[in-house]
Amino acid sequence: MNEVLILPRPPKVLSPNARSHWATKSKAAKAYRAACFLLCLKAALPVPTGRALLSLEFVPPDRRRRDDDNCIAAFKSGRDGVAQALGIDDSRFVTQLQISEETIKGGAVRVRITDYIEKSA
Repeated sequence: MNEVLILPRPPKVLSPNARSHWATKSKAAKAYRAACFLLCLKAALPVPTGRALLSLEFVPPDRRRRDDDNCIAAFKSGRDGVAQALGIDDSRFVTQLQISEETIKGGAVRVRITDYIEKSA
């Protein structure tokens, strides 16, 4: 289970720093969730057993600095779409994230899903 799913960057309106009308944000969240759902379904990723490590790599469109907490918050509807496509509850995800040094025109989110192995104390 080491396939990489490339998802589009969340729309700017989904950022916690965006000051947009709730209806605009809701419409964008619904569309982004549906897009992530369809792309994940098309990729036919294997469904993890038990907890799942959700590794997210945010690839920005430019070299401006980004806050990782804003990236993960903006991706919430995308995460919901991925979980829905896998047929699991998103509470099973253990999230690991990073912001890439690389840039891609338009930005992207690279997603890897693997079985989560808990470390013993």
